[in-house]
Amino acid sequence: MRLILFLLSCIFSISSLYADNHVLMRLHGSNTIGAKLAPELVEAWLYEQGYRKLKTRNLDEEEKIIIAQDENNQQYFVEIKSHGSSTGFKSLQNNQADIGMSSRPIKLKENNRLKRFGEMTREDAEFVIGLDGIAVIVNQINPISRLNKSQIKGIFSGEINRWEQLDTQLSGDIHVYARDNKSGTYDTFKALVLGKKTALVKQAKRYESNAHLSDDVSRDPMGIGFVGLAYVRNSRAIAVAEEGTEARMPGPFDVATEDYAIARRLYMYVPELHKNENVKSFIDFCLSEKGQNVVSLSGFIAQNIEAQYVELNDGLPEEYLSLTRNSKRLSLNFRFKKGSVSLDNKAKRDLQRLVNFLSKRENKNSKIMLFGFAETSETHPVFSLDLSTFRVDRVSDLLVQNGIDPVRVRSYGDALPVASNEDAGGRHKNRRVEVWLQ
Repeated sequence: MRLILFLLSCIFSISSLYADNHVLMRLHGSNTIGAKLAPELVEAWLYEQGYRKLKTRNLDEEEKIIIAQDENNQQYFVEIKSHGSSTGFKSLQNNQADIGMSSRPIKLKENNRLKRFGEMTREDAEFVIGLDGIAVIVNQINPISRLNKSQIKGIFSGEINRWEQLDTQLSGDIHVYARDNKSGTYDTFKALVLGKKTALVKQAKRYESNAHLSDDVSRDPMGIGFVGLAYVRNSRAIAVAEEGTEARMPGPFDVATEDYAIARRLYMYVPELHKNENVKSFIDFCLSEKGQNVVSLSGFIAQNIEAQYVELNDGLPEEYLSLTRNSKRLSLNFRFKKGSVSLDNKAKRDLQRLVNFLSKRENKNSKIMLFGFAETSETHPVFSLDLSTFRVDRVSDLLVQNGIDPVRVRSYGDALPVASNEDAGGRHKNRRVEVWLQ
């Protein structure tokens, strides 16, 4: 009886908060973001705003509220519901959420349904709050270390159903684990690996939670699955290769540059006509250096810039190899809209990040080099070289406007693909300008 009364009191107290309009904001959508990253960003933001005595209450599976008190001991809360990226857009459409969390870009049909709120793909509505690599995971005892995307597609479509077919020492039926249809992780995996015309094998076990999926693979020697990079846990990630590219592990640098085959962006969408000032304050915090530090601590990949020496293979343009020798590459690429020199929304914010990075005391004497690339299928090869030239010149011009004069500006057309040109996601990755520190 006491337990029932306690539960009723909890429900009553939560209902009272709703009734008194003490909700600060509501985040609905991606489980990848909402399970761990969003709560940690919310808590850090609440502390930044001066709230204290934070508590988290689980309302239902993948649903919670974070309760905080102001200086007058008045309680406020933030609601987080994490049932998949598509549910975030539905909640925005139904006025049930202030922010839609998504681990994939908004779809055209979703954007059209939200037109009354403004254009959701504009810079002031679409925000990349971090990066993630979809890790292909196996059990710790599985000897396989790398697969190409064609092999992964064969496994998850059922065309490859026994481990012996992959020339591995393991033998037996392959057990496939996958996220559910509401998941942005699944949408991204389907777009980048399976493609529109290939269905997931019917025998796959489906999960709403990244963590539950990973834990089950870690207990199944014949299992293989895919999860967000922060959820590898006790399973083991393998290297992934695309056609014509080298296999890469889902490491922080290659995910940050989006050179990893199944790297993806994590989004928050806010209707342009939204009036909630808490939302703007929260998004600004997420994009700040402090907010990005929270992203990193949560196990995802931040957008704060780092410099790193990288190994380059022979066979690349000789000039490119010569210029980059003994130089560090920065952990960002500027990317563009198809067939144009217009920066995408992330690149527009990355430009300011680069300006801030180069203004730091330790970087003030550094010189930067810019190298432009295009996708193969975009245009005629000659025009592809022209486009890569126009794009790298565009980035150079924008930096000059901010008082930064690159010492080298070169373009190489489609000479160095980091992804397959067979799908839209891969083509977008190949439309890029790399930044190197000399």
